[in-house]
Amino acid sequence: MSIVRPYGDTTGDGMVQLSFTLPVPHDKRAEGAALQLAGKMGMDPAMLVHAKQMGDGFTFFVVYGKVTHLVDTDKVQVVERDYPLLSAKEVNAAIKRGLRRRLNVVGACIGTDAHTVGIDAILNLKGIAGEKGLEYYSELSVTNMGAQVSVPDLVETARAKKADAVLVSQVVTQRDAHLHNTRAMSAAFREALPAGKRPLLIVGGPRFDELMTGELGVDRIFSRGTTPREVASYLVHALIASKN
Repeated sequence: MSIVRPYGDTTGDGMVQLSFTLPVPHDKRAEGAALQLAGKMGMDPAMLVHAKQMGDGFTFFVVYGKVTHLVDTDKVQVVERDYPLLSAKEVNAAIKRGLRRRLNVVGACIGTDAHTVGIDAILNLKGIAGEKGLEYYSELSVTNMGAQVSVPDLVETARAKKADAVLVSQVVTQRDAHLHNTRAMSAAFREALPAGKRPLLIVGGPRFDELMTGELGVDRIFSRGTTPREVASYLVHALIASKN
């Protein structure tokens, strides 16, 4: 079956839960406003299940209610992994065989983004959830530039290190900062280096749409839940396997 509807209490009942913040102090009128918004979004009936003041003049709400919308899973567009997931041993062997040198990776958080948890999870030896980061791979040379790196500094470091791939993490998304920063980065690399000399540009973060690679001028977008092994396997696929 390709047509499905949300599930809450019983199969196909259409019940969903929604959270949002309104710029109003918490009172009865604010709760009524939240229910009005839920109704305009198609929740009928809507129930207010949580409301809490969030500083001066803001209230956070959780509403629960029924919608009539259907989902056609045959029309869902996603980016499927189109390369095999390799072990560390297989990644190292592929690089050694295909490049005959170490594969150079430069990573950073650019702009004003100071959230290094994501880039550190991918690059640092410790890794994440029991999976080692890219520093663990003997055939990868990793440079982690850390937080709040300017785009010119990233380009210069990538050039100096002769980077095969540049990994950028963006967590700050207010006013679409992650999109603006990524576009600025890809434009800077296009201006600084000819097509054949540019490193692979990879970005990641919880708010990226994996379908936007062309629009943002990058080679790959990784969203939340990405593991170091997935990134390492992609590097082998994009830089070695696909060329062979």
